Parts: sequence; structure tokens; C-alpha cells
Amino acid sequence: MDATTANSQRRPFSIKLWPPSENTRKMLVERMTNNLSSPTIFTRKYRSLSKEEGAKNAEEIEDAAFTIANQHYEKEPDGDGSSAVQLYARECSKLILEILKKIPKSEDKEISISEVVPTVQETFFDISKGKRAFIEAEEAEELLKPLKEPGNSYSKICFSNRSFSIDAARIAGPILAALKDQLKEVDLSDFVAGRNEAEALDVMNIFSEALEGSNLKFLNLSDNALGEKGVRAFGKLLQSQTNLEELFLMNDGISQEAANAVSELVPSTEKLKVLHFHNNMTGDEGAVAIAEIVKRSPLLEDFRCSSTRVGSEGGIVLCEALGMCSHLKKLDLRDNMFGPEVGLVLCKALSKHENLTEIYLSYLNLEDEGAIAIANALKDSAPSLAVLEMTGNDITAEAASAIASCIAAKQLLAKLSLSENELKDEGAIQIAKALEGHSHLIEVDMSSNTLRRAGARVLAQTVLHKDEFKLLNVNGNFISEEGVDELKEIFKKSPEMLASLEDNDPEGEDEDDEKDEEKESRDEGKDVEDELESKLKNLDVKQEAILDTPDSN
Repeated sequence: MDATTANSQRRPFSIKLWPPSENTRKMLVERMTNNLSSPTIFTRKYRSLSKEEGAKNAEEIEDAAFTIANQHYEKEPDGDGSSAVQLYARECSKLILEILKKIPKSEDKEISISEVVPTVQETFFDISKGKRAFIEAEEAEELLKPLKEPGNSYSKICFSNRSFSIDAARIAGPILAALKDQLKEVDLSDFVAGRNEAEALDVMNIFSEALEGSNLKFLNLSDNALGEKGVRAFGKLLQSQTNLEELFLMNDGISQEAANAVSELVPSTEKLKVLHFHNNMTGDEGAVAIAEIVKRSPLLEDFRCSSTRVGSEGGIVLCEALGMCSHLKKLDLRDNMFGPEVGLVLCKALSKHENLTEIYLSYLNLEDEGAIAIANALKDSAPSLAVLEMTGNDITAEAASAIASCIAAKQLLAKLSLSENELKDEGAIQIAKALEGHSHLIEVDMSSNTLRRAGARVLAQTVLHKDEFKLLNVNGNFISEEGVDELKEIFKKSPEMLASLEDNDPEGEDEDDEKDEEKESRDEGKDVEDELESKLKNLDVKQEAILDTPDSN
């Protein structure tokens, strides 16, 4: 896992302003080059640079401002990165002015950015780049040298993607122990891969003892197949943490017993803002233990408990606990076996969450009953909702009206996914009409919903002219060949906005259509039988009349 991957795992918001794209950074450099080398109020007051000098200084200014803003974002994340963007802009403006002020009167001396920008000390130590690899003592000694340098400013470390042997861990232990008072963020995800259980537990114990007593805000122990033994191997580290703000335990084999151990060992979650359990075998009883952690986390903003084998019993307890987290911004409960009854409980919790911006409720077996209850709850709460996912919940057109009313109230909605349901054209058209006024919409996924030409066309026409829109997915439906051609014609000026239609089945029929045809066939057969029976009765009557007629002879 590289640094970008590690950071994206820590910053799970799908809509964010930081970091800026490479194109944005290049455009800013061009603009600053122009400001440094063209006539402006400031260049007239001081002196302008040549185009070449301006370009060189602009690149250095941008790089310095980006580093400063990025460190701010890493240290004090604000979710969408807006404060980092503001700092980035301020630093660029300030450094341009400083450069202009320091331009010498003599043409002989060049001004350097180093004269106006202090050296920025590195705070993030990361050995996760490159392919996953085993690490032994000699390599650990070499890799970790920067951490031993006197006066270093490392406050964040990432040891992910390197599998530590027991000897490598013995090298790392004293180094981390010496550094622990300045550490704020530790990523030990996937750092014992391929080791046998005994060695892996020994490595965990060494790291746990070395970091015991540190004052961490961020801790990632994901991808280590911990189980209960692994959780307890990290017991000293976990028990010593009282100020954790972000805790990640994903793909860790967190069973009921392991979940109980986490609840037992983490002494305080009063400051916890991010809690992620994903791809574990927690089950209903484990969900009860997680619910206890949630209850003790009043500041929780981002909660993920996806793919954890939780059924209706555990889901109900978990959703009741979520009702106590009034600061929740992001909720991800995907891929559990909740059922509609959990939806009825979850809707009560959602009605209290005014700060929600992202909600992921796919593959929960909500059905119409659960989906309607949740849509009705969200309609009157979460005014800033930007992401709504309810894929694969057996939702039919019966729930479309409630969902459409909810969507219509969410004017900041950017991403909507209702794929793998049974909304059909009727539901799709209601959803499309609800999206008409949404200027922030980026993506709509209505794939695999037994749509035909009419529903797909209305959706396409609705999203086509939205300024920020990027992708409409109506693949996996029953759109006729003429309908496919029509969609391509609608998006002919921006074909990238229409997802592939390779899984569309122009001749497909859903079960209801087949049932309707069978009913019509039965009705037609019954009509024929009734008519035949009537004729036979008439024939019998005539026959009887003939038999009753006296002999004419």
C-alpha cells in the first residue's frame, strides 16, 4: 500500500477538496508566473521578474505552499479539506509578496525561495511503498535509520505492506519506544503477512510494548488476521490510549470474542471520531460488543461496520446505539443480513442525524418496508446529504414515491446508487423527476433495475445538462436496441458520461412480465373454454328439443 492508499484509507470522505489535482496545481503555477512577471499593482511597487525567473519562483512557491497546506490537512483533517485549500491559497499569496519585496535593486543577484520560506521538516515516515515484502533485521536497521536521527520531527509512521520478522521487530521496538512521545499517528496494517501465528503474535507484542504509553490520535491495525489472540497481543498499546480519534480494525477476523476484547481493552472512546470495522466475522453477538463501543463514542462522525455477517438481532442493537451519536457524518453498514425490521429501527436513529453527508446501505435486505421507512426519516433530516447508496435491497416501484420525496429534499446530493433493485420504468421516472433541480449531481447508478427504454431515456434527459455530472449507469437492464441508440444520441457530445451498456439485454423479460403473459394466456384459454361450453349447452338444448318433438309421421 503506497502513501496515497494509506491516506485515502484514513480520509474516507468521497467528496473532498484536498488534495488539488495536478492540472489545478499547474494552472496555479502559470497564474503566479504571470503575477510575478507582468505589470500589477505589486510589481509596479517593487519590481517584476523575467518570465523565466517568474516561472522558477512560481514552481517553488507552489511546492512550498502545497507542503504547508498538506501538513495542515494531515494534522487537523476537516473532512472535505476546505481549510487546507484556504491555507494553500493564503501561502501562495503571501510568498509571492515576500518574493517581490526581496527582489534586489541590482540585476546581479537572484532571489531564492529559501530566503523567504523556512525549511519544512518532514513529519510522515512511510515504508509501505512498493511490493509487499518480508523484512528482516538487517533491512529494518537500514530502513528505520531516519527515525533514529536526533531532533527528527516524525509524528506519523506507516509500516504497512512490510511483513516484520521477530528479529526485525526487535530492531524496530527500541526505535519506536524512543520515538513514542512524539508520535500521533501509527499505521501497522498488514505488517505480519505470511508469518506463522506464534511469530506474528510475538511481533505484535513487541510493537505493543514499544508503543505503550504513546498518545495517539490515529491507529490502524487492519489486515492482520488478529482474531481475539491478536487483539489481546496489542493489549498494552490499546489499554494505554485515552485520546484516540481514529481506529481501524478492518479485515482482521474480528469474531464475537475479538469484538468483546476490543470493547474491553480500549479504555476510552470519548474522543473517537472514526471507527471502522469491515470484512470481519463479527456476527450478531459481536455486533452487541461493537454497539457498546459506539455508545461510548459521543463524538463519532464516521462509522463503518460493513461485511460483518450481522443479522437482524445484532443490527437492531447496533442501530439503537447509533441513535446516540448526534455528530455522525458518514455511515456505512453495507453487506449485512439486516432485513426490513432493522430498517424500521435504523430510521429512528437517522431522524436524529442532522450532520449526515454520506450513507451507504447497500445489500441489507431492506425491501420496500425498510427502504420506505429510511427514506421518510432522511427526508426530514440530513439536509447536507451528498451520497446515498441503497443498492441490492429488493426495492420495487412501490417504494419509489418515498425515495423520490427524500431525494427531492436533498439539493446537495452528488451521488445516488439504487442499482440491483426492481424499480422499473415507473420508479426510475419518479426518481428522475426528483433529481431535476439538483445542480451538484455527479453520478447516478440505476443499473440492473429491469428498466426499459422509457425509464432510461428520462434519466438521461434529466442528468445531461447538469454542470458537474460525470456518469449515468443504466447497464444490465432491458433497454431495446432503439433505446440504446437513443441514449447514445443523447450523450453524443459527452459519451464518457454514459456507462457501458454491454450487459444490457434488449430482449430480456422480467418475471412479472412473464407472469402477466401467463395470466393473459390462461384468461384467453378460459374464454375459449367458456364459449365452447356455452355452444355445447346450446347444442344440448337443441338436441333435447328435437328429441321432444312429436313424430311427424
